[in-house]
Formats: sequence, structure tokens, C-alpha cells
Amino acid sequence: MLDNDADTPSNSSENPHFAEVVARRAASRRDFLAGGTAAGLAGAVGLFAVTEEATAQALGQGNGVAARRAPRLEYAFSPVQVNRLDQVSVPPGYTARAFLPWGTPITGSYPPFVPDGSNTGADQEQQVGQHHDGMHYFPIAPGMIGNRAGLLCVNHEYIQQDTLLPNGPTLAGGRRTVEDEVRKEIAAHGVSVVEIFRDERSREWKVARSRYNRRITGATPMEITGPVRGSRWVQTKYSPTGTRVRGTLNNCAHGYTPWGTYLTCEENWAGYFVSKATPLPRELARFGVPNTNGRYRWEEIPGDAYERFDATPVAGATAAQDYRNEPNGFGWVVEIDPFAPRSVPKKRTALGRFAHEGAWFAPAVPGRPLVVYMGDDSQNEYIYKFVTRERYNPARTNGDCLDDGVLYVARFADDGSGEWLALDYADADFRAAAAARGVSFESQADVLVNTRLAADVVGATKMDRPEWAAVHPVTREVYITLTNNAARAAGATDAANPRGPNPFGHIVRWRELGQRSDARRFNWEIFVLAGPESDSAVLGAGGGAVPALDASNRFASPDGLWIDQFGTLWIQTDMSGSQLNAGPFGNNAMLVADPDTGLIKRFFTGVPGCEVTGVVSTPSGRTLFANLQHPGEQGALLPGSKWSSSWPDGGLARPRSAVVVMTKDDGGIVGS
Repeated sequence: MLDNDADTPSNSSENPHFAEVVARRAASRRDFLAGGTAAGLAGAVGLFAVTEEATAQALGQGNGVAARRAPRLEYAFSPVQVNRLDQVSVPPGYTARAFLPWGTPITGSYPPFVPDGSNTGADQEQQVGQHHDGMHYFPIAPGMIGNRAGLLCVNHEYIQQDTLLPNGPTLAGGRRTVEDEVRKEIAAHGVSVVEIFRDERSREWKVARSRYNRRITGATPMEITGPVRGSRWVQTKYSPTGTRVRGTLNNCAHGYTPWGTYLTCEENWAGYFVSKATPLPRELARFGVPNTNGRYRWEEIPGDAYERFDATPVAGATAAQDYRNEPNGFGWVVEIDPFAPRSVPKKRTALGRFAHEGAWFAPAVPGRPLVVYMGDDSQNEYIYKFVTRERYNPARTNGDCLDDGVLYVARFADDGSGEWLALDYADADFRAAAAARGVSFESQADVLVNTRLAADVVGATKMDRPEWAAVHPVTREVYITLTNNAARAAGATDAANPRGPNPFGHIVRWRELGQRSDARRFNWEIFVLAGPESDSAVLGAGGGAVPALDASNRFASPDGLWIDQFGTLWIQTDMSGSQLNAGPFGNNAMLVADPDTGLIKRFFTGVPGCEVTGVVSTPSGRTLFANLQHPGEQGALLPGSKWSSSWPDGGLARPRSAVVVMTKDDGGIVGS
């Protein structure tokens, strides 16, 4: 997610910041101040070695816990060097190709992409959307077939009007006037579901004309499920019963379920709306809904399809007669069945409402509850997990289990421990915490619509923009990126957010007590402190040394994250502004990391102005997919161009977000 597209920081609670926890934890180590942040963090190294042994003893497994890892790769490739080239870079022995760029026809009449941006709104509803983000590959069949054909689900986070439209938005008197432009912008959001296959002659991936191909947009009808369904907070003119809503917006990261469905997550949705209510109700104010106009001013076009973005109450009307509650239909995790193209997507409200980065399952264990981890990507917001009440049964469990469970928020302690605090109206401790803060809730629906406020009242730890998470498939360790927080003051640091300000970001990991993902307590440590050689540290080695990053692996603003089937941690970056356009980091990049040893190597670099985001492979690991979002949006302009990149088409073409397909020339596992 691009910094300048973030929602406005709105957490005014007095809850401790993660950086304060880090600072208190390090206060007893005098070298923290004498030798810099990285030196002070040395005392945290080895935390997992201790807690892992304790966990192993509790399970009666001795040292076997640490040994039960996925097969380890050797990472023998030569690291890619920092650069600002207008082409993607991979190590020698690898090939990278652009695939499924914005505008690729995938359904309906398959209208071809027009290079000058003059495709219509109807065309865009049948084409791949803009600004690719989270992504997952679903094999079409098991075995070798699944490595050659599958469904690729791709999020489209937001739009760039100067590339989407021939000359940007048309305005008259400062207002939007062309309906089809807005229709196209709404259609460029959402999700693309595409059947793809590898042509055995050319060895390239292609689009199949398939019944599974589908565009889900900002206008697609969706069902509201879970505790918020039918409540007064989601009743609108479109759905007086509070059971339906149109569209999904600002789809950032993702998740996928044990039963084979896709989760797309709504991040910075608040800015799409406007409300001139005075004062703003708390369910809008805590998320920063603006009071002048929406981000793209869609509400200025006449007609119900667009006027819904104006959440100002109509005088004399009820909530079921206007769109005061329309924003409350957004900020959720949305479940999509990619193999059922006529199915209605479902907004699973039990998982909470905030700026969802993604939703990642812990490995499913039959007979135990399912657990989903989530980050709220805004400065000083929180980390959450959801635990189902239903116990997992592979033969019976489906998405309905996501409608009933307990949502928790994390509190990090100075000593490297942590706890999960229930956001549950039925929980007496939660109600007491709310009462102590002078806050009242009337139901679990109220708690979920106001998830951030609920997390405030229980005293959760403020974090440095928690974004993507990843769960190790064997050890169940959880990793989460804290991308950056340049707004935090120097003195407002804690054990888990040790820098103020924090322009470079870091990655935290934790182990749940007893290796039970549904546990209420955990132990945590910082895995890597991103930054230049002078201000960075890799803490994952588990020994006494705390090495700094170097030319082969320095990075900043970690964002995307994924642990593959071989135990490799893939790290993607989302720098912006001066950090991206100058300094030691070059274009945004993707790196591999070994969670055991702390080895990190730069595997890939993108093009000027882009974010590198979304990563997944085929089951064999021999094809890797990643996304480049908003290429050319920042940086020095190319000669004769309005953008800093012309990737992937080259010349003076307008840049297009796209998937990058990476393979090893000898047919081996990507990253090995």
C-alpha cells in the first residue's frame, strides 16, 4: 500500500505504542543508547531458542520442535544488486515475464485493451483491473496438472486516474461530470479471477477462455454475514434489511481458506466516501471518513449507483431511506469461491472492521478451532486474530465457520511475552474495560462495526502500520511486517517498535503458547530491523551475533510477506517518496529469508515508481508469481513521458500494473 494512499491516522487513544514496549524492554541494556538501536536489540536474540525449548518440553517433544522444519533450500543464487532500471531484475539463471497487465480481457466479449486508455466502463468490467496487489493460485487439479493450470485470483487495490483514463478525470466547475469515467474507475477495483495455463510449446503462461473467469468490482452485489448482518448499522436504501451491499474497494492483501476459497480484504476504504454529518458518528470518525468529498468524487455523478458514496443523512429520512450507513458495508474480509463463478461474495463481519491488510490462516488442525491473523494498516493501529467456535472438520467445515467466533487484539509486553485480548460483547472483562474508559456498546454488531474503538478500550499495543502476515506451515511461527511510522516521536518507543521515528520498518514474529494457534498468550521477538547498513539488524540467527544488512540485502519498508512450502520467507517492499527515489535502496524489491538462520538475499527488483506486492507459486515451486503495482507513479519522468516507467510495454506506453512470472532456466525451484 502506498503511503500517500493511506487512510488518515485516527487513533487518539492513550494505549501504549509498540515502540514504548521495545524501549522499556531495552532500558536495562545500557548499550541500547550507547550503541544504537541494533545493538540494544542484541539482548532479544535467542528468545525463541528459549521459548521453543519450553514449548517442546510442554509437548513432551524435547528439541524436536526446532527440527521439524520444511525442506530447506540452499539459496545459491547471486543476489540482485540495487538499481533503478526500467526493467525487472532477477538473478542470472532466471527469467521474468510480464503477465495479465491491467486491461487484459478475461471474460464476456473479451474487449481488447486500448493503449491510449480509451476503453469504456463496460470494457473495464470485462478486463483485468488496475493496481494488482494480493494474489493466490488455486490448482485446477492435483498433481502435475495443478502445476500447469489453475485459477489466479488477483486483488486490485486502487486506481491511477492519469493512466486509467485518456487525460485523467473530466471536471466542470471542480466536479465530476462524465458517468462512464466513474463507471470505469469502479470497475477497475476489486478482484480478477482468471484461469491460466502453461503452454508446453512456448513454456509461457496464458489466459484460458474459461467459465471460471470473473471480474468482481466495486459494484458487484455481495452478502453481509455474521453478527453485523441485519443490524441497524448496515441498513441502507439499497438494502433496508441490512443484508446486502454493492462492491468491494481498496482490496489490498488477501488470504485463502482450508476449504479452497479466496479472501480479499478491504483496506483504505474510508476515503471513498464523504459525510457532512455534524458530528460524524463514531463508526465513521474513527476511520477518517472525509467531510468535504470522496477520494475520487464518485458521489458527484447523479444516480443511485454513485450517490451511495455520499453518506450524509438526508433530512427527514431514516437509515433505510438514504446512504448514511453505506461506509459501514466496507472494511471487511470478503470470501469468494473462485470455482463457483455465479456465487455471491460474502462479507464476513465477525472478523472485524478496520483497514484490513489481509487475513492469513494458521495451519488447520482437525478437532481444533481455526485461527486467522490480520493487521490494521494505519499508523498506530493494531494486530488481530480471529478464533472460530467451530472445531475444524475437513469433511464438513466451510465459510460459515467464519461467522461465529471470537475476535482478539494483541498486547505486547516489555519482557517478550504477549497476550490476546477478547473483543467480545459477551465477555465480562471486555465490558468492564469499556466501562472503565467511558465507552458503551450495545451488541457484538456494535463492537465489530467499531473494531478500532473496541481495541482502544482494552489497551491493545499501537503498532507501526501492521501489514502482511505469514504463518510457518510447520512451526506455526507468525511473522508480520511493520512497514514504517515516520510520524512517531523519538521518545515514543517500546520493545516491539524500537525506533521513533521509524522510516525503515521491521518484521516481528511470535510463537503461540504450546504451539496452539488459539492460545491466549505468546512470546515475541523482532526478526529483522530494516534499514541501511548503519541502522539495521538481522535477529533471526538465534545466536549471539546481530549482523547488519549489507549491499546484498538492505531494504526498507517491508510490506508483502509469504512463507512458501519450503519454509522460505519472501519479503516485499513498499518504499515511497524520497526513500524510493533517492538513497541506498533503489527500486522496490523482493528478498528471500531463512527464518532459522536469518540469511536474507535480494532476489528481485521492480521498476521505477512501483510497489512489489503479492507473491505465490505453483505447488511445485517451479513458477513464482509476484505483482508490480503502480509502475511509473513516482520518480524522474522518462523523456517525452508523463511517467517514470513505461513497463511492461516499453517505449512511450503508459505503465500498467501486472503480474510477473518467474522461472528458473534449468526448471528448478524458484529461489533455490
